[in-house]
Amino acid sequence: MAQAHGENLKQAMDTLRAHKMRSGLTVFGVVLGVSVIMLVAALITGFDQQIQENIKQFGADTAFISKWDQGFHGGNTPLEERQRKPLTLEDAAAITEGCPALKSVTTFMQTGWMQTHTVRTKLGEVSAVDFRGVQPNFGQVYANAATLAGRFISEGDDLHREKVVMLGENVAPVLFAGGEAVGKYVMIDGTDFLVIGVVEKPKGGFGMGDEDRRVLIPFSTFRKIYPSADELSMRVQAYPNMLDQAVDQVTEVLRRRRNVAYNGKLNFSVRTAAQEVEEFHNIMMMVYVATIVLSGIGLLIGGVGVMNIMLVSVTERTREIGVRKAIGARSSDITWQFLLEAMTLTGVGGIIALLLVNGLVLLIRLTLQWKGSVPAWAAAAGIVVSVSVGLVFGVWPAMKAAKLDPVEALRYE
Repeated sequence: MAQAHGENLKQAMDTLRAHKMRSGLTVFGVVLGVSVIMLVAALITGFDQQIQENIKQFGADTAFISKWDQGFHGGNTPLEERQRKPLTLEDAAAITEGCPALKSVTTFMQTGWMQTHTVRTKLGEVSAVDFRGVQPNFGQVYANAATLAGRFISEGDDLHREKVVMLGENVAPVLFAGGEAVGKYVMIDGTDFLVIGVVEKPKGGFGMGDEDRRVLIPFSTFRKIYPSADELSMRVQAYPNMLDQAVDQVTEVLRRRRNVAYNGKLNFSVRTAAQEVEEFHNIMMMVYVATIVLSGIGLLIGGVGVMNIMLVSVTERTREIGVRKAIGARSSDITWQFLLEAMTLTGVGGIIALLLVNGLVLLIRLTLQWKGSVPAWAAAAGIVVSVSVGLVFGVWPAMKAAKLDPVEALRYE
């Protein structure tokens, strides 16, 4: 049987080589469908690795507290969220005092998202920066705020409202091209600040978003210069293996302070890295479903094409089938001959799709410094699916060929 299947496979390959154009057009739908599956799997795997790395930069034992609900809003912020009262320093103090599972709490402030800030020197200018007023322990709580040069903002800077600033790793070279930034002055929204340090760029970024545009000044200085700013947020750091308890404690403290009923909707959010990953996976699951639908359409088109071309092949080779039956070939031999031909046709389409997608992914990796790759399960699934399409849609032509009467087949012109 193995020898017979080997001969059938060789014959199938000879047929594909003899009709290259027809075979290529036939498997186009299969190539398209399988390529979509593999490419989306590669992109999602790469993004998942990226998200995991980025979240680690914030610290696995930390949680983010804001008056805004975190996650996807569809472009519109509900009125109820916009009407919430802002968080305060008193809330931060209450959390510090009332949450024994917490190791540290840091507070930072920003202006509204619509307000753009500009940092400039005589040598350069940077707009749309991530401008924040931060407390001295910001660098300890945030794992991605390491100091690259100079020093971090100190307690004295914050207490005396000093006009000092730390620049992101990508901001400093623009403002001081070819020179040292620490010890020099920059102008932020018309106010002079002394540069005391440079913040190291978070690891794990890629593409156009791989930039550190942070500009950090002392919290008290920020409140003095922007008295109307009330976008206060917090990052809390729990003791090892106590993040869940810390989140419960923080939630309870803020419930009491913000007068939230026991069964009422929270008017604040407390988000951990695990929740961010879970939400990302939920979104990616919807992408997977959409991908399966799109791929299914491509595979259906490819399958119908395979079936039609195999029916044509049966018609063209009617006399051949008659000769084979006349010299002793069984119906099962004829069936497997055409099934293997259909499976080979679609299997080759799956291999072509794998090569194309791997080439495209390699190009993306080299261009965007991205770590994604086609997962082994996606490559295997793509090949199996492509071969299965040939098996399913090749059954009817194969059965039709097997049922031909050898005498009538020999008469066929």
